[in-house]
Amino acid sequence: PVYIRLEDSCELELPSYKGQSPQLNLRRYFADLIAIVSNRFRLCPAARHLAVYLLDLFMDRYDVTVQQLHMVSLSCLLLASKFEEREDRVPKLETLNSLGCMSSMNLVLTKQGLLHMELLLLETFQWNLYLPTAAHFIEYYLSIAVHEGDLHDGWPMTCLEKTKLFMAKYADYFLEVSLQDHVFLCFAPSLVSAACVATSRLILHLSPYMQIVLCCMQIVYAPPVPPHFEKSWNHPLENTHPCCHITQGQ
Repeated sequence: PVYIRLEDSCELELPSYKGQSPQLNLRRYFADLIAIVSNRFRLCPAARHLAVYLLDLFMDRYDVTVQQLHMVSLSCLLLASKFEEREDRVPKLETLNSLGCMSSMNLVLTKQGLLHMELLLLETFQWNLYLPTAAHFIEYYLSIAVHEGDLHDGWPMTCLEKTKLFMAKYADYFLEVSLQDHVFLCFAPSLVSAACVATSRLILHLSPYMQIVLCCMQIVYAPPVPPHFEKSWNHPLENTHPCCHITQGQ
């Protein structure tokens, strides 16, 4: 198995998030804006999640106008796509300005304006964009999220591949749900990703419920799983980790 030891990973060194932005009530709108533009250009989930994370961190540190937040949001998406995507998939300035949502926002991006904002963002993050998000862990988790020995409603599964397909779709859905509320920043990205898998297994009526998720955590933490995870996830739904409850409630 592939182990990513957290003591050697960037997850332990993520910037602190306090949720103190004066524009926190607008955060959902701008996260949705990033998602819409990201989907328009068919960017990968890692780029989308990184863009929203950069936006969250920037808003947490600066008090900026709503008009500036439009520029910040799109600049975060551009930086994230440059970091996560191939060069030919990075949105071009002309294409961005041609989007219908741009005219509705009465916003015209300029090369100089974007360059200035990207430099400000890079300086804010000390030129480090290697910031893991829940999207960076989901591929590892999905590789063992469904096992041939799992039961569906107490019976053996009839089609393993079909179940894996539905698992991926549900996990992706809950992964996108996690972008909509800043409360998920209270949890480690690997835990949010594991919660997406746990909730998906619950929706698909797969059992055992949490044991597979503990295996997921083994991938990231390497043995042993931290005691507080094993205790809170040891068995039934009422004992599941708070992150799972938040995901289910969205």
